[in-house]
Amino acid sequence: MILQKNMGGPSPLLLIALVLGFSFTTYNLVTMVMHNKSLSKPIVDDSNGGMFFDPVIEMPESVKKSKNAKLPFHVALTATDAPYSKWQCRIMYYWYKKQKDLPGSEMGGFTRILHSGSPDNLMDEIPTVVVDPLPAGLDRGYIVLNRPWAFVQWLEKAAIEEDYILMAEPDHIFVTPLPNLAHGGYPAAFPFFYIKPDQNEKLLRKFFPEEMGPVTNIDPIGNSPVIIKKDLLEQIAPTWMNVSLKMKDDPETDKAFGWVLEMYAYAVASALHGVQHILRKDFMLQPPWDLEIGKRFIIHYTYGCDYNMKGELTYGKIGEWRFDKRSHLRGPPPRNLPLPPPGVPESVVTLVKMVNEATANIPNWDAE
Repeated sequence: MILQKNMGGPSPLLLIALVLGFSFTTYNLVTMVMHNKSLSKPIVDDSNGGMFFDPVIEMPESVKKSKNAKLPFHVALTATDAPYSKWQCRIMYYWYKKQKDLPGSEMGGFTRILHSGSPDNLMDEIPTVVVDPLPAGLDRGYIVLNRPWAFVQWLEKAAIEEDYILMAEPDHIFVTPLPNLAHGGYPAAFPFFYIKPDQNEKLLRKFFPEEMGPVTNIDPIGNSPVIIKKDLLEQIAPTWMNVSLKMKDDPETDKAFGWVLEMYAYAVASALHGVQHILRKDFMLQPPWDLEIGKRFIIHYTYGCDYNMKGELTYGKIGEWRFDKRSHLRGPPPRNLPLPPPGVPESVVTLVKMVNEATANIPNWDAE
């Protein structure tokens, strides 16, 4: 049985057969303690304090031309109705509103895609579309598997004015106004060092057959953050959903990819449709590993920030000072969080200040 929508796309017969053959099955945190040691390719200092695996996809000359007109994109994030998801969405939406109309921004409308199947108490605060979750038990506790299914439903039912969509997540904060980084048929994406298609060829060939080309055609990305043309996402989303389900249904792949399974699924689905992404390392920063804001656009606070009172990172150990979103699973963090001790990087200080500003200005912050 397959969750499949009747959406056309320029995929070959092989792709159609592959997608129809996929059966049901489902980003959270990827542990990144001392992650630089795991890289098999050179690490490049981006001059803003961050260290990155450096996959290079050259932007085609045809899309390097400057653009005159604005190309607004719709901001879309999938979410649950759990308190943990709600407070992050409220902070994210606060900073979207702050940055949206500033110079350099090409942000358009905003939608929280709520895949709980029922409205919640944020419907009047955040523009929201309610979609259905996967059938009971299908995600096997891997809640992120609902994300591609949510996008399939939303794209089918929503009237989206913009030609582009930013796929975002609740734990994103717009630290500077975000322009449209995509160029026509070339979406823009952030390269993740731990998405390594070339090192997982055996597994990926189960979903990306040799006839489709080398596994290096699969970009080292997840679905978020990605800015992509709406019509391209309409083609990719059903494939992304079915590849996710198929990967979850394969024990070997499920074990190997774990919490990044759905990210690999998006990367594979895009490659199956022949879509290549422009990799933008400036799209996002991830404290505490990225030290400075620089010219980045989004803070992604997925990792815990733990420091001693000397301002030294404690590397996986709970610090005397800490900020970790997982410390607030059952409800929102309190207002006016204490700032980090002296010596803590700019990225972490900025993150806490931005969280504090949002919580100070969002009404009824303590409500779940």
